[in-house]
Amino acid sequence: MRPIFQACSMIFILGNLMASQSQSPGWKDTISTAIINFNNEKMKITWAARELFPSENVSFSYTFDEGKHKVWKSCPTYLLVQDYNSGCLFKTEGPTLAFSIRNSNGSKELFSKKLKSDFYIKPNRPENVTFFWKDDTVTVSCNRPERAVKCLKLELQYKSKFDKNWQSRISKCCSVGEQGFDPRKCYSFRVRLKRLVPYCNVVNYSSDWEAETFWKNGTLLDSCDDDIKSQSNTVIVLSCLLAVLLMILTLLILQCKWQRFQKSVMPAIPDPKYIFGDLFNDHNGNFQEWIDKIDHAVVQTKLEYEEPECIIEEESQQEDERNSDKQGSQEKILTFSRAAENDPKTAQIACLMPTSNTVASFAGFQILMNDDMYVML
Repeated sequence: MRPIFQACSMIFILGNLMASQSQSPGWKDTISTAIINFNNEKMKITWAARELFPSENVSFSYTFDEGKHKVWKSCPTYLLVQDYNSGCLFKTEGPTLAFSIRNSNGSKELFSKKLKSDFYIKPNRPENVTFFWKDDTVTVSCNRPERAVKCLKLELQYKSKFDKNWQSRISKCCSVGEQGFDPRKCYSFRVRLKRLVPYCNVVNYSSDWEAETFWKNGTLLDSCDDDIKSQSNTVIVLSCLLAVLLMILTLLILQCKWQRFQKSVMPAIPDPKYIFGDLFNDHNGNFQEWIDKIDHAVVQTKLEYEEPECIIEEESQQEDERNSDKQGSQEKILTFSRAAENDPKTAQIACLMPTSNTVASFAGFQILMNDDMYVML
């Protein structure tokens, strides 16, 4: 079937070329025209009016009939450039087209041509385009056209936000697939239909692109710009957090160095509140009450430890006092002994007092210490 199809295509091409080259004596070879058959529904033929016919406004007529009995029709819709007829738009009515360009009143033919309209088809956009995602593979499909499906190819183009140029993939109508898509990237997709050349068209015509769509990991997005903005916002937030953390760390380091500098230059003065905790906690800062309590505790501790030795010393003193020849001295020593019995502090001092010629003062009394004798003065 394929060789037959190719042979038929070549016959059509040759017939079109021969029909295009058949000219009458008044035709011009220099005239170039652009011919488009919109999906076998409408024809558009344009020419360079100002360059080809600068002195007059031409007219256009066409026919799809063959044979001797042709019915020529005037152009229903002219395309204007600077108020000059530069093209014609009319309905497609058959596979063979003949047209003629004449002067303004139609009395003189300036150019004519005969062609196969099927070789100038520009397909419509693909309809009902769907995307199917599976892992990293995307399959794009569209509705199957009613005519000449074998002459059509489906072209898929895509690019990510990191690509400058479109990547293209072409397959038979009406499905095309591609692999290797990164789910972390946002992609732009567009599709169109193409006519095969030279088997179906003498001109490489493609349909207009279907509306561009944006996808990321199988999810349809409004735009890839949203993905770029979200990433840029994330980068900005992370950068701000990092800057704040660095500032805090720098301030902590500076504070530590400043404290060390202060300690080296100005040593810290100890707070008496922590050294004398009992003074402030138990006695509310009353120094006399606090010192009396400490003296009492110290004296009590020493008395408990040295009481036996003091008793012995007091007995020896009493024996020495009995043997003393001085009555006055005996009375004072007895007085001191009684005071020691009544006052533990006095007794303690009596125990610890050295036996040398020394005068001590304690509790309002003066004590004369001479060798083994203690005299209250």
